[in-house]
Amino acid sequence: METVRILDRQFRLYLSESEIQSRIHTIAQQMSKELEGKNPLFVAVLNGAFVFAADLLREMTTPTEISFIKIASYQGTTSTGNVSDIIGLNEDLSGRTVVIVEDIIDSGLSMTHLINSLRRLNPAEIKICALLVKPGNLKVDLDIPYCCFRIPNDFIVGYGLDYDRYGRGLRDIYVVEE
Repeated sequence: METVRILDRQFRLYLSESEIQSRIHTIAQQMSKELEGKNPLFVAVLNGAFVFAADLLREMTTPTEISFIKIASYQGTTSTGNVSDIIGLNEDLSGRTVVIVEDIIDSGLSMTHLINSLRRLNPAEIKICALLVKPGNLKVDLDIPYCCFRIPNDFIVGYGLDYDRYGRGLRDIYVVEE
């Protein structure tokens, strides 16, 4: 579909499912090579990263484990700037390589909060894997070694990302039309 309507907004196609899958395959190859022998634990951020995490994990060729955490900082189409942990981790991270799997990094404030929380659990290292990054909107300096797409500051939906809880099931990624 070239356009979709979700609630009160119209969205147009931005990234097709095939473009997304191709890039995930490339990133997974890179990660598999770099994380070989490290027994990485993927920490996927719910709700948005569940689709990305599943596809990424299926493309990995090195053994990995996965767990989930839920943090919230969005309301509607804008970040609230307030971050709250809703579901925590039960795994022992001591000495482990942790890879945070995130759907989108906007301001970077949620990611900074999550990294600081995880550091208290003594992992050997923390790496970030993001489907989407909005470099023009970052308010903090982040090292993101695994990034599928850098995008402008537009609001997007689909492939796990939502607009007021709708649109997560779309196979493509759409950008809002103003």
